[in-house]
Amino acid sequence: MENKEFVFIISHSYDKIEKAAAALQLATNMAAFDAKIDFFFMNEGVHLARKGFAESVTWQKGYSPVAELMKSLREDFGANFYVCASCVKPYGLEGVELIEGAAVKPGSYLGELLMKRQGLTF
Repeated sequence: MENKEFVFIISHSYDKIEKAAAALQLATNMAAFDAKIDFFFMNEGVHLARKGFAESVTWQKGYSPVAELMKSLREDFGANFYVCASCVKPYGLEGVELIEGAAVKPGSYLGELLMKRQGLTF
């Protein structure tokens, strides 16, 4: 496959943590095969960017721990985590400390990423 650049759009966290965990697990597996991976968190998914949230997830089943996956993606594979700017206020992220490497970006930035990469939505 020629294009090995992907953006994972994650719109779930505590509401359907298995979906988020599945996306992170798949992304880690793909990154191990030299794919460039970044994330765009939207809707409930923005909580994954909240510092300490991933470490608090103890109710997921069937996947590696969310916090470990996110740490590996960032530290081992250089993944970036983007938070939908339009979701910050409605989902209570104003003034909240975000995880290392997270950046708030507008939806137009996601559009720009999708013009260059393949998108996967979870």
